[in-house]
Amino acid sequence: MKIAIIGTGNLGLSIAKGLVINNAITTLHLTKRNPDSLSDWNKTKNVTVTSDNKEAVKQADILIFAVQPSQFEGILAEIKDILTEKHVIISTITGFKISRIEAILGADFPIIRSMPNTAISVGKSMTCFCSNSVGEKRIAIASAIFNGLGTSIIIEEEHMQAATVICASGIAFWMRLIRATTQGGVQLGFDAKEAMMMSMHTALGAASLLIETDTHPEQEIDKVTTPRGCTITGLNEMEHQGLSSSVIQGLVASFEKINEISTQ
Repeated sequence: MKIAIIGTGNLGLSIAKGLVINNAITTLHLTKRNPDSLSDWNKTKNVTVTSDNKEAVKQADILIFAVQPSQFEGILAEIKDILTEKHVIISTITGFKISRIEAILGADFPIIRSMPNTAISVGKSMTCFCSNSVGEKRIAIASAIFNGLGTSIIIEEEHMQAATVICASGIAFWMRLIRATTQGGVQLGFDAKEAMMMSMHTALGAASLLIETDTHPEQEIDKVTTPRGCTITGLNEMEHQGLSSSVIQGLVASFEKINEISTQ
């Protein structure tokens, strides 16, 4: 596939790494206003770095936009006259609805709104999709790309804000939980490297257990809690201190913020 990533910041770079690692490209164009920071990518086979968005669009079929929301309208206006029927537009822009894209480009192009997360760089992203009516026929293309970089799910656009909180912001939330268990491990006597290794792989194991067995978290919790045992004592103390409540409140606060951003 001939792919262009328009706006190769942190997320765009993560997508690029995943595409290259998974050999998912025929050619890949990366754009950035200051392309010098991506100069090492010019050494990668079939990858071109440029500051010229129009040139990248001309050389690609799949256009993945990963710019800041404030920049997106201007870039769409810049490239709309060179779009052709071959192009598939995939937006990763937070809070930018399909109707706003159609207002600039028209409704004749396949427009897919996606929300991956930075774990895409290691092939472990949870990516959510929705599309306009034209894009429904091409959403399989986006799924093929992102399923090679993790897992994807098609949802209604009305749920994209919430998906952004759970999946994209969620990476940071889970990182903080891993950090907290690491700090606890240090307090219990492990050095930081040992504690972090235990925390990371325990988190990975918990998620893998649920994915591979298709069970509910409480079923797995029941397997490791015993009457008057240390696990239930620790869990109950965490709940007394507001673990579940604080996580839910954080998700809701993040959701309210993203809704505020989308109206600006």
